[in-house]
Amino acid sequence: MLIDFFYTLRSAKLPVSVKEFLMLLEALQAGVVGPGSGTSDDDAGAYRIDDFYYLSRTILVKDEKHYDKFDRAFAAYFKGVEMVADFTKDIPLEWLRKNLELELSPEEKAKIEKMGWDELMETLKKRFEEQKERHEGGSKWIGTGGTSPFGANGFNPQGIRIGQEKSRNKSAVKVWDQRAYKDYDDTQELGTRNIKVALRRLRKFARLGNVEELDLPDTIHSTAANAGWLDIKMVPERHNNVKVLLLMDVGGTMDEHIGRVEEMFSAVKTEFKHLEFYYFHNCVYDFMWKNNRRRFSEKFATWDIIRKYNKDYKLIFVGDATMSPYEILQPGGSVEYNNEEAGAEWMQRLTHAFPKFAWINPEPQGVWQYRQSISVMQQLVSQRMYPLTVKGLEEAMRLLSK
Repeated sequence: MLIDFFYTLRSAKLPVSVKEFLMLLEALQAGVVGPGSGTSDDDAGAYRIDDFYYLSRTILVKDEKHYDKFDRAFAAYFKGVEMVADFTKDIPLEWLRKNLELELSPEEKAKIEKMGWDELMETLKKRFEEQKERHEGGSKWIGTGGTSPFGANGFNPQGIRIGQEKSRNKSAVKVWDQRAYKDYDDTQELGTRNIKVALRRLRKFARLGNVEELDLPDTIHSTAANAGWLDIKMVPERHNNVKVLLLMDVGGTMDEHIGRVEEMFSAVKTEFKHLEFYYFHNCVYDFMWKNNRRRFSEKFATWDIIRKYNKDYKLIFVGDATMSPYEILQPGGSVEYNNEEAGAEWMQRLTHAFPKFAWINPEPQGVWQYRQSISVMQQLVSQRMYPLTVKGLEEAMRLLSK
């Protein structure tokens, strides 16, 4: 059984060696993990698989950047790993089961009324106080299906998503669940060199440092002028002195664009020696992070980032800008926490601190006009938004190189 598990990890391109696999077998034989202590067979089984997960990850995975690949391979092989979310409110999980997916006609959707921000938050508070049981369908209570602005797997022009595994309509104002994002893989192999070629428009070489290289044209000229006696000329080696600050949206609707963003991330790390990168979700607020697994424990204050890097850095945002407009314009509008200042304030501070900036959007350019949040973000970045295409990257790099 575990031999197949080993080959599954290798198929997922995890650098797992035979020696490490043998160490895992030795640990199991030594009883490092054993039967669960649950009262039922199901509890005991779940306890064992959880222990085996941590044991195998500890032994087989040597770098945190491979955790996401390991998780996906582990889940694909065992098909029974449960993800547990921390809820800050005591909401009965049985209310949130996906028992029904609501499908409405365009005419029916048009009749459903949006709530304003204040009304939406106040109404949710009242629902928590009033609702005592599970509910499916309908237009009022927290539940599954229906047209209520609170719950899962239904439809409302904007609302608070509770207990749904992924976005369906891309219109949630807040998302109740604690979500886990994965870091973009900077080792992703590019299917084409075109992205790298486009990024090279930004590179600016200069003679820096003491390391020297042969100046062949000057050597030939000096040797000829010296009646054939060899006269070797050296010059400092050229280095790419462009500095890039890359801020990347991760999670939510960006999951649809992981492949192309990883290709771009790989190319950026290859082309620019002076690169700093951070993650954000949907819109930039008062903090960002470098590791998605520790995004709440290892925060980097946005003010500190602004102070740390000077105006020489070229600022590049990468994101689909697809969110509720409240997330950009409203204090407390973040889907994950109550931000004291609107995202628009932070966007203005960043673009003021780094005059050379651009936004790269992986969302097809043809849908931009239909997304209110994209229009708002385009205004905040002075229309410097470009699609994640070769042509779009060339235009963005040409702007940043001026």
